[in-house]
This record gives sequence, structure tokens and C-alpha cells, in this order.
Amino acid sequence: MLRLSKRLLFAIEAVVDIAYHGASRPVQSGEISERQGIPRRYLEQVLQHLVKRGVLTGQRGPRGGYRLARERRRITLGEIVRVMRQIDVVPDPLGDVGGSPLGLKVIRPFWRDIQDRMLREMDAITVEDLCLRAHEAGVPTEVAQRLDFSI
Repeated sequence: MLRLSKRLLFAIEAVVDIAYHGASRPVQSGEISERQGIPRRYLEQVLQHLVKRGVLTGQRGPRGGYRLARERRRITLGEIVRVMRQIDVVPDPLGDVGGSPLGLKVIRPFWRDIQDRMLREMDAITVEDLCLRAHEAGVPTEVAQRLDFSI
């Protein structure tokens, strides 16, 4: 089921933070935690899962941290949502085999269709788009002079 959770919000915020503030250097989880107000213990779990799924890369060591695994225009919001849905511990009620004929033949297919449309919309939104929105909203960044928002 497509639902907004704190973990999903943390994942989106962390990826956009890395794209917006990192430029060419790795971003440490402590920096993200401080800027976004994300509890560090949750953040590390989220970041590691994003690394395992190829959204981010991790670099160890004192100057280590996280980077985007690809250009920010090639990572979509839909991809981040799908990655985080894989670790969602809440069972999807749409997968239940039981239910009324109305639920099985009308409500569940309708809900799946809505979810599919939402994911397609999210697939059209890139991390680059979210960085541009942050820039337009006046969100400060240490690397603003080095960021290129041209299309």
C-alpha cells in the first residue's frame, strides 16, 4: 500500500539533502541529521537501504559519507518510494485473499489504480526537480554557487 511514513519522508529528505548540499563531496549522516532534524538512528538505516538499492553510494573513513549513485536528474521520487516500500513493515491489505465481492472486484482494483497513477506521477519528478524547488524556495545551501540549475 502506498502510504506516507516518517521513514519515507526521511528517505526523500536525505536524498534531496545529499543532492542539494553535497555537490562533489560526500555528505555525512550527522550533517543530514542536523539539517533535517532526522533522528540519526533512523537515518542510518534509511541511508544503508538506499545504498543497497543503488540510489546512494557510501564512502567510509573520516572524510566519508554518502553521495548519489547517479546524476540527480536520473533518480526519481518514484524510485525512492519503491525502495522504501520494500522495507515497510506494515502488511499491504490489498494483498489479502479474503474479502467481500465489492471489496475484491471494485474497491481494491480502484485503489491499486490510484496507487499506480500516483507512482507514475512520482516517476516524473526527479531529485533535480526537488533541488530546483528548494533553490526557488530560497533554501540556503553551502554550495549554491557551484550548483547548476539549467535544463
